[in-house]
Amino acid sequence: MQWQDEAIIIGVKRHGETSVIAELMTRDRGRHLGLVRSGRSRAMQPVLQAGNRVEAVWRARLDEHLGEFKLEPIRLRAAKLMETATAVYGVQAMGALLRLLPERDPHPHLFEALDIILDAFDDPSDAGELFVRFELAVLNDLGFGLDLTECAATGGRENLVYVSPKTGRAVSREAGTPYADRMLALPGFLSEGAASAADRDSMAEAFRLTGYFLHRHVYEPRGLTENAARDGFVQAALKALSRDAERQAG
Repeated sequence: MQWQDEAIIIGVKRHGETSVIAELMTRDRGRHLGLVRSGRSRAMQPVLQAGNRVEAVWRARLDEHLGEFKLEPIRLRAAKLMETATAVYGVQAMGALLRLLPERDPHPHLFEALDIILDAFDDPSDAGELFVRFELAVLNDLGFGLDLTECAATGGRENLVYVSPKTGRAVSREAGTPYADRMLALPGFLSEGAASAADRDSMAEAFRLTGYFLHRHVYEPRGLTENAARDGFVQAALKALSRDAERQAG
């Protein structure tokens, strides 16, 4: 068995004295693991860093085997990803999200999104919004997608400001106000057709929204510990947005 695909490295684990098991997000074959012989060598260590984009050739005798990777670098961006806290935590948090998906299950749109977001981590405001949208996409692929396009009560598409914690559907201000204390906030930038960018408060609301449904539908039912890297990313992104707001106000 053999295939070739573009991939992004999301994790590496030592294996024996000189080799590693690399965890890749491939374009067409989803999250895939494989052995890299001499992966701890001086030549391969710079390549085998999370966030780097590579050309991967996988070989195995049978499809169900772990198999071996031969990797060639396409874009080495790991060094740049170490420059900011949002990037350091973000690349770890996105890898953890991808591990919630079944191995070898294709998600080409998530590969493309991952590739774009990794390049946006130097701008915390863009990074936060893209990260939240990535979480929404992962929830959708896991079968727990949110419907933020119309009011669950009226079917209307205007003035959507809440999300039902039970159904994951948007609710308009008029329909949701009597139950506001039980609702989750729908940040304006996530509404369909929204033109406004995220600020610190709306970004915090967005992180609470996706965090709630990840906990309810994924972490708690699977008995998983919630992703610590996500907490680091959230704090770093919100801190950066606060600094931006202070600079603009000054």
